[in-house]
Amino acid sequence: MTLYSQRLWQDFQKTLLGRSINLALSHRGRQALKHVGMEDKIVSQGIPMNARMIHSLSGKQSPIPYGKKGQYILSVDRANLNKQLLTGKIHHTLKLICHVAGMFLRSDGSEEHIKADLIVGCDGAFSAIRKQFLRRSRFNYSQTYIPHGYMELTMPPINGEFAMKPNYLHIWPRNTFMMIALPNLDKTFTCTLFMPFEEFEKITTGDEVIQFFQRYFPDAIPLIGVDALKRDYFRLPGQAMVSVKCAPYHIGDKCVLMGDAAHAVVPFYGQGMNAGFEDCIVFDEIMEQFNEDFSAVLPEYTRVRVPDDHAIADLAMYNYIEMRAHVNSRWFLFRKYVDNFLHFVMPRTIIPLYTMVTFTRTRYHEAVERWHWQDKVINRGLMFCATGAVLGGSYLLIKNPPDINKFIIPAEKMWDRLTALRTP
Repeated sequence: MTLYSQRLWQDFQKTLLGRSINLALSHRGRQALKHVGMEDKIVSQGIPMNARMIHSLSGKQSPIPYGKKGQYILSVDRANLNKQLLTGKIHHTLKLICHVAGMFLRSDGSEEHIKADLIVGCDGAFSAIRKQFLRRSRFNYSQTYIPHGYMELTMPPINGEFAMKPNYLHIWPRNTFMMIALPNLDKTFTCTLFMPFEEFEKITTGDEVIQFFQRYFPDAIPLIGVDALKRDYFRLPGQAMVSVKCAPYHIGDKCVLMGDAAHAVVPFYGQGMNAGFEDCIVFDEIMEQFNEDFSAVLPEYTRVRVPDDHAIADLAMYNYIEMRAHVNSRWFLFRKYVDNFLHFVMPRTIIPLYTMVTFTRTRYHEAVERWHWQDKVINRGLMFCATGAVLGGSYLLIKNPPDINKFIIPAEKMWDRLTALRTP
């Protein structure tokens, strides 16, 4: 296998500053890394996050566990992960010109013609490989930019230690926008502010930045620093986020798409990287199933993977609403506790959606279907219990009406007490 990239590692590293969202590595991604013998190395350079830590406007912090005890996701530095995966693996720095002819353009402007048994397009959300697919008939493609952007800020260590508890994904949910913070090995936090573009554009001076944070994230100001906020907020404008869906993922038996090239997703479920890594496992499993016959493998890969990738793209969109708004809801928190309790009592029957997505390899679209079924059953059960409680209480009140006189002070005594209070 030969890997071709348009960018050198050094060039790639430069593009990360202020423009990348920290990665959350979970079960699917770890299984893929284990498959190629890199799990232990990457995991050792990550920081476990056992729960979300919700920061209220008043500064109160409330944890919401991700799953059962011992279940966690890992905060992984994007630059380091890419370095581990790419350093020493890039054969040439080439730009794809035409996949049909297999022609690449070198960085010096010269052309190179390549012959390959299979071309695998893993070249990101704005894939050059996928662009060639658009020339083919019956290739479906859509991209959606959400109206919210993101901006990264850094929370430095305090006296050489983390400024906040490190084993949490910290969230400041503010209904229409939010800020999150993930821990890094150097004891900093990478803070990411997600907000509508028009809100970013309203803030034009350093003083307005501080006023905004004083209103919505007051506890973060002393941790990030006034000067750092004024400086870093204007380092780069809010960055866009795009969701991409397409199908099929292959052309004949010669070319296939994987990762963001096939299914770029917004970052709110922490599954973009994990889904891309899982593509590799699924492809390998299908290769074994069909004895490496690409004419059978590629169509089957499309058939299996497209519904799953479309499902996680939709879930990622939904989870943004959950993270910035629903976590403030008492009903949401109550349902979380109910789901977790039922999962504890019936671990094989009731499995929370987040658990299926993050801590298992349950197919994404099957997890969504099961989630809808469970939601329907649990909601009906809660309604039945509530109705039963109301009817039961009403029956008891009718059968054994309480003596109202025991609970009401006679009017004369109440008047006497009031007049007594007025008497000097």
